Amino acid sequence: MKDTIREMFPILREKINNHPLIYMDNAATTQKPQQVIESISSFYKHQNANVHRGVHVLSQRATDLFEKAREEIRVFLNAASSEEILFVRGATEGINLVAASFGRSQLKPGDEIILSEMEHHANVVPWQMLARELNFSIKVIPFHDRGELDLEAYKKLFTSRTRLVGVVHVSNVLGTVNPIKEISAIAHDHGVPILVDGAQALAHEKIDVQAVDCDMYTISAHKAYGPTGIGALYVKENLLETWPPYQGGGEMIEQVEFGKYPLFSGLPYRFEAGTPNVAGAVGFAEALRFIREIGYKSIQNHEKELLAYGRERLLSIPKLTLYGDAKEKTAIFSFLIDGIHPLDIGSFLDARGIAVRTGHHCAQPLMTHYGISGTARASLALYNTKDEIDYFVECLKEMVKLFI
Repeated sequence: MKDTIREMFPILREKINNHPLIYMDNAATTQKPQQVIESISSFYKHQNANVHRGVHVLSQRATDLFEKAREEIRVFLNAASSEEILFVRGATEGINLVAASFGRSQLKPGDEIILSEMEHHANVVPWQMLARELNFSIKVIPFHDRGELDLEAYKKLFTSRTRLVGVVHVSNVLGTVNPIKEISAIAHDHGVPILVDGAQALAHEKIDVQAVDCDMYTISAHKAYGPTGIGALYVKENLLETWPPYQGGGEMIEQVEFGKYPLFSGLPYRFEAGTPNVAGAVGFAEALRFIREIGYKSIQNHEKELLAYGRERLLSIPKLTLYGDAKEKTAIFSFLIDGIHPLDIGSFLDARGIAVRTGHHCAQPLMTHYGISGTARASLALYNTKDEIDYFVECLKEMVKLFI
């Protein structure tokens, strides 16, 4: 990418341990462009008020911005209606909402759901907790060592008791881009709805929920140049209408009387109890505008170039093993170096200004598949460069000489 892109991100001018920051932890969270930062600041300076509840001008302005953000997300995902877009704190809360509203109301003892072996814990733990409570079972789609789901094994998991498929769009460890349209079609052939965890996809892949025909899709703003603490859950309207509310409180209510069951608001508000993160929604919408301005074609061309270049450079390092080499993947490098603990790799790089992630990356079943406890992970974004990769690789080579 051109230097003008990097100039949009103020944090990239930071020095870390007297070195220029090289940020390669984008799968955990991306950095924020100036326009996103300014949009949040401007809201608090000029429009801050609670939404949907006031006749005064500030409340009306805040409400307008909040609902325009919902519409921005709807258009970005190509949802059929803004009523299908629920604001949540992030993809994790989106999945928990599905588990609490859909799962608790529609799953019964003896039922089955299907998840994949490469899921983030956010799409495993809520279902495990609910399975203990409701006594349903979880089946698992395995993946090949290359990092691609075994679709033939997936097809064999369905029974008459299958009630849901939950699968990640892009693996946060392997970078694998799963064939969501095909996975969704297989689920629908069995009359089963599908939930897609899109947290890692939004910054890298054009998402069209109608084209892939998924039933639920959840995203986090902070993974795609937006603020933390805000995300969205898409649910097909015909499904959402059958779900009970996730939480109770203000905003999601039409009428409350003691001695009577409450009358809930219409969609989407019955799923948005309490004061929402209005500033976060404003920043989220601005982040989506930023992505649209850059364009997915430009983003993908740049990241594919970094992926190919980074893979070649990393494989030149002695005793380094890369995990995940799917045909379709984003620029994520999860790796180990024989004889060096991942935590030592992360600390060594941090001392030289390079930010990577170490550990199991909230994907312990995936680590179990490979018989390892964790990796070091460098995840790249549109502002990373080949020069940064070169410096990163040279630091790793220096480490190998010192430790081995």
